[in-house]
Amino acid sequence: MIKTLVACTREVDDETLAIDEIMSALKIETELMKNSIGIISCHYEFVLSGIVKAVSDALPFDVMGTISSPLSITDNADSLLLTIMVITGDDIEFESALTPSLLEQPKTNIAESYKTASAERLERPSLILAFAPFMPQNSGDDYVNVLSEVSNGAPCFGTIAIDDSDDFENCFMIYNGEHYPERMSMILVYGKIHPKFYFANISPERALDKSAIITKSDGHIIMELNGRSVDEFFADLGLTKASEDGYAMSSLPFLLDYNDGTPKVSKVFIGLTPERYALCAGATPEGSTLDIATTDKDDVLLTTEQIADKVIEDCKGASGLLIYTCISRGMVLAGDQYSEINLINRKMAGKLPFMMAYSGGEFCPTQDSPGKAVNRFHNNAFIACLF
Repeated sequence: MIKTLVACTREVDDETLAIDEIMSALKIETELMKNSIGIISCHYEFVLSGIVKAVSDALPFDVMGTISSPLSITDNADSLLLTIMVITGDDIEFESALTPSLLEQPKTNIAESYKTASAERLERPSLILAFAPFMPQNSGDDYVNVLSEVSNGAPCFGTIAIDDSDDFENCFMIYNGEHYPERMSMILVYGKIHPKFYFANISPERALDKSAIITKSDGHIIMELNGRSVDEFFADLGLTKASEDGYAMSSLPFLLDYNDGTPKVSKVFIGLTPERYALCAGATPEGSTLDIATTDKDDVLLTTEQIADKVIEDCKGASGLLIYTCISRGMVLAGDQYSEINLINRKMAGKLPFMMAYSGGEFCPTQDSPGKAVNRFHNNAFIACLF
């Protein structure tokens, strides 16, 4: 049996009051089972004021997560909020890991941290929950791929931190009350948990007519499409001027088909390099098919509602729901920034505990065949883990 508890506080200054609000909602004296873990999301002001440290120290289990804004738990949504989800059970066990700095050898450091955390286990985890800071110099695809390799394909779900500052300088990962701008944490979940994964990006009919094969790339930089320069491709679509302004392209995300039978994955265009290559927020491997799609508020809410309806169909017997949604979706909502969160609040009201936060990049499996998950790194996606 698994039980999920959620709590939040808006108290950003008074440690005693914040702890009292969290403890009162969680009722850990009576609700905790044999093994427990905490997942936290909060505005960075809760880190800077010491509230995150105080709350984490007051809880008798490991707590990890990321900075985010806005965010929500059941019946609560705000930008200046601290939320926590506790997963507790008698038939599940947890191993926690904190990597060294990812400024150098990120793949090696993630792999070694996983190996250390799982060293006493004979089986692979039923689920990996991963939390990373926002580091533009690193690729979220590398994070996901190395975890897939070292865990023998265990499903990986999680997020990259994002804040609401102009320069994203406070996009920390949080681990047991401490915050880190360059380290990753993970929870390895073992035992009787059977997660289901859902993701949405852009409605298929929103793709423009002209597709292209990525014929030359380097990591997350696209150099050539259909054997021609990126500039020529954008010119054919009338996007030369837009491509010189990253914000102007925020409503025109890319859809990548890896041509391996898995669903298309969305990637966000960041800008042009000095060489006028396309810089993206995720790997763009050669041989993939690229579509440019259009998105707007209506499509964001449509695709989110479609996933919410699927979750509701499947949620009988589930204990909780963890949701991350890309900040690029929030940007499209413009002046109605809470509309996606409010939609989920309405849809999930009274059905099961959930936590939802915005993300700087999403880790979520996709299916390439029934029962087989392939871990992917997404941009511009709404992802959900039902357990």
